[in-house]
Amino acid sequence: MELILWRHAEAVDGVPDNDRALTEKGRRQAERMAHFLTGRLPKNTRILVSPALRAQQTASALTRHFTNEPAIGTRATAQGALAASGWPLADDAALLVGHQPWLGELAALLMTGKTNPWSMKKGAVWWFSRREDEDQTVLRLVIAPDQV
Repeated sequence: MELILWRHAEAVDGVPDNDRALTEKGRRQAERMAHFLTGRLPKNTRILVSPALRAQQTASALTRHFTNEPAIGTRATAQGALAASGWPLADDAALLVGHQPWLGELAALLMTGKTNPWSMKKGAVWWFSRREDEDQTVLRLVIAPDQV
């Protein structure tokens, strides 16, 4: 299974939190990352997106065909997001578009077995693979929008 974590791009400050939109810089970040991901994502990748506007706008730079997934919203947990993705047993790939702190905690959980408070840059992608024959999790890629 492939698990791709994509943090929403830069958003405006304000309340309510779920209604925060991307800034102009955030739109450019999302477009750059979407361009990078296009053609690299496995066929039939499930795209699960937080209900928050900034995550929806980030995912929309890539495609309009995604699933709104409350389990990966602003108050999600690493374990809840992992369950929503189907990791590690699903046969397909999953792209989760969401938020800190759970994205960083999920990356830490996959790499260390513990939910540590790791930081993930806005608009960045962390890509994991599961080698079932060796029972291993492999970090394949970490990339930020300013690197593409």
